[in-house]
Amino acid sequence: MDDDFEDDDPLDYLLEGRELGILLRTNYSNENAWQAFCTKLQDAEQDLADGLKKSEPDTNEARVSKSSTAQHEDSDSDTESFEGPPSPIIKIVNPSVPEILLFQNISNLEALHLLNDVDIRPAPTPPTGESRIKPPNRLIDQGMWQEIYTGMNIWIYDAQSNTDQCVRLVSQQGDIYGTATGDSWRVQGSHICELQFNMTFLGMSINFGGLDRWDFRERQRNLSEANSFADIVMG
Repeated sequence: MDDDFEDDDPLDYLLEGRELGILLRTNYSNENAWQAFCTKLQDAEQDLADGLKKSEPDTNEARVSKSSTAQHEDSDSDTESFEGPPSPIIKIVNPSVPEILLFQNISNLEALHLLNDVDIRPAPTPPTGESRIKPPNRLIDQGMWQEIYTGMNIWIYDAQSNTDQCVRLVSQQGDIYGTATGDSWRVQGSHICELQFNMTFLGMSINFGGLDRWDFRERQRNLSEANSFADIVMG
């Protein structure tokens, strides 16, 4: 193999650091709205950090209890387990001019392709008496398998964010049968950091109590893109 060969992803630098999630700006039409959103996000992040500091004794006790039963590869990982959540929790990505065309108005599926790692898992089981979806789609169920993603959680700032000050939280895998990898729902900017903290450290999952309340329009966009890609490959 050529020693000069490099398999580095040109977007890897966006994923460097200890942040837990990534806020990706995909609309650039309203700078004032974007700046206002970022301010709210950072204020909420500071509020969360202040609240965690106040509860630090209880948090440390929980970490000590957890670490007493965990196995660590080396002393560095032992130290890291006591450091607590990173600051900032969310990495804000406001693309530069060369990258704007790459990220502008991208779909949830495109964002997952660019910023996460792909994998597969057995598809969820359909409810009793219901058939599997037709036509099949790899984001829901294809041959009883489902395409999923791992990596940093992705929060997408889009055109609608300029007016509602919310973002799309992108799911990395389907929930109940019929929901799809890449589904999203809109989250207020002031709630992002708390949700990210709860998902990462407290095992919180977004499932709407077993109901399908994901954004149907974004799902259809993802499913269509997945089918288009499959048509190109098969062609």
